[in-house]
Amino acid sequence: MEKAILGKKVGMTQIFSEKGEAIPVTVIKAGPVTVVQIKTVEKDGYGAVKVAFEDIEKRKVNKPDMGQFKKAGCSPKRYLREFRSYKADCEVGSEIKCDTFSAGDMVDVTGTTKGHGFAGTIKRWNHHRLKMTHGVGPVHREVGSTGANSTPARKIKGLKGPGQYGHERVTIQNLEIVKVDAARDVILIRGAVPGPKGSLLTVKSTVKK
Repeated sequence: MEKAILGKKVGMTQIFSEKGEAIPVTVIKAGPVTVVQIKTVEKDGYGAVKVAFEDIEKRKVNKPDMGQFKKAGCSPKRYLREFRSYKADCEVGSEIKCDTFSAGDMVDVTGTTKGHGFAGTIKRWNHHRLKMTHGVGPVHREVGSTGANSTPARKIKGLKGPGQYGHERVTIQNLEIVKVDAARDVILIRGAVPGPKGSLLTVKSTVKK
């Protein structure tokens, strides 16, 4: 059965196994999310479960979304997302909590990476700087020569250069859930996940078993 939930990244820490092994984990405040709509192939052209996450003030919600929340019988929420692959039995107005997962489950985590703005090749692609000798300067963190000879007389496509770095949607696959704390709505996942603290994450069953 495929499962999915929304959550917020709290940060990283470490826990210890029964053997005394230190395990680096990411703490995710996962759910609860409320089902506000169930889309079907007959009515909408595709099947999906639409969920809402994180309470906000009523004045911050537009009228169309507020109508969906009223129909589902839930309070106004900040985020609305669809899970097309969600196959668990659920009804409009029901809640999906973090205990839908259990320790040992393998999941894919999707988030938006930290944005670094316009960055040079040293920061963006881990390039080396130029030689620190006379005749190379005055700038030693330049890209260097990027052109070719008379053949092919152009820059090669896909050449690494400076540009926008970060702030992109990234999915990390096959991460292991180490612990689920249903009382605190917390999931501990082994390793790092994309995004800064407080960013929105999607946790769902892995597509590659």
